[in-house]
Amino acid sequence: MENLYRPGGPFGPRDKAAYEAKPAAALAATVNRLRPTLLGVQEVGDPAALDDLTRMLDGRYSATLSEFPDERGIRVGFVSDVVVSAVADTPLFPARPLPVQVADDGRTTDRAGRGVLAVLFSTRAAWLTAAVCHLKSKLISCPGGRFQPRDEGERARYAVYPPQRRAAEAATVRAVADRLIGEDGRPERVVVLGDFNDETHATTTRILQGPPGPEIGTPGFDRPDQGDAQRLWNVAPLIPEDQRHSRVHAGRRELIDHVFVTHGLVGRISRAGTGVPHEEAAEPPPLPSVGDGDDDDDDDDPNERRDAAGSEHAPVWIDPLP
Repeated sequence: MENLYRPGGPFGPRDKAAYEAKPAAALAATVNRLRPTLLGVQEVGDPAALDDLTRMLDGRYSATLSEFPDERGIRVGFVSDVVVSAVADTPLFPARPLPVQVADDGRTTDRAGRGVLAVLFSTRAAWLTAAVCHLKSKLISCPGGRFQPRDEGERARYAVYPPQRRAAEAATVRAVADRLIGEDGRPERVVVLGDFNDETHATTTRILQGPPGPEIGTPGFDRPDQGDAQRLWNVAPLIPEDQRHSRVHAGRRELIDHVFVTHGLVGRISRAGTGVPHEEAAEPPPLPSVGDGDDDDDDDDPNERRDAAGSEHAPVWIDPLP
């Protein structure tokens, strides 16, 4: 959703015209073309703005949001054309990891920036449990609201804090997934999705996989093993290679939004992709290039796109077998 707020506040569009362009002309149009049954969303800053969006959609959609936003009000949630029921919603790190440092002054945290929300989705034709998350970005946020460090020492220190927090948040999501999967997850239909702010083979992303083993597209994929009961499979290899990105950073394509599924679903996926699905091969999703500096996200200012229509992320989707 990219900072979905109503206008007038410190983070949302500056005026009504920019706000109406965002959900009506861009976000609603994308969702209507997707025609999702269950849509996981991130960066919902104002629940009323998401209500505005759902009223613009074709069909009867309703929203379910986490009760644990970050300090700017950003939270995750689901939009669905059937009623879902929340079965988990927590920001707390698992019991054993120690709090992680988040600033030079020694402040620590024992909770994720945004809550992890899980819902039960059920129709006459299908059922599953889905969890949505939004992990800490690579953005370097310095004291006083600065996005530019004073010197290289400060840059280095504040580049350390986000991945530490993101790893702990990934462990938090995995703990929620463990609860949903149970002791033998092979018959369970669980989906874990969201903005992981890391690519497919990053350490934080792979924490979600659980037991190591054959991934989709590897020679051992069709050979059952003991890890199948707890493993989550990333659907990224099912996405056509020319579509395998959900964001463009400094001109480089990245897949940082992911969908993981359990054993009970991995064989039931007919296709996966990014952007808007078509009957035939889709064109790569058109996305703006953000953070055009030569270094990583440390020179990105999220306020620069507050009036931008649409989102800088492409949706990632899966279709089930009929």
